[in-house]
Amino acid sequence: MWRHLLERGHNNLIGRSSTELDLTDRTATFDFYEQERPEYVILAAAKVGGILANSAQPADFLSENVRIQVNVLDAAHQFGIRRLLFLGSSCIYPKLAPSAY
Repeated sequence: MWRHLLERGHNNLIGRSSTELDLTDRTATFDFYEQERPEYVILAAAKVGGILANSAQPADFLSENVRIQVNVLDAAHQFGIRRLLFLGSSCIYPKLAPSAY
């Protein structure tokens, strides 16, 4: 996604790795939004580990990912983000879950 945007001339991108910004930390998330004031947000952050890890620790993955999502969504709302794109992983669904396509 980052490379795609750069290739199309979007050079005012703001990003942080999970070691630079812990999105499960509500205060840190809100502080980031207050300091950077992004206009658009692409939420691709998540605790990931593959199907085996997800099935071995489903509550841990769900809990951490919900905290990330709620913090980012709440901060986006509070700071007036114009658009937010939320990317979800297909690994969060059971193997035989029905598909719309």
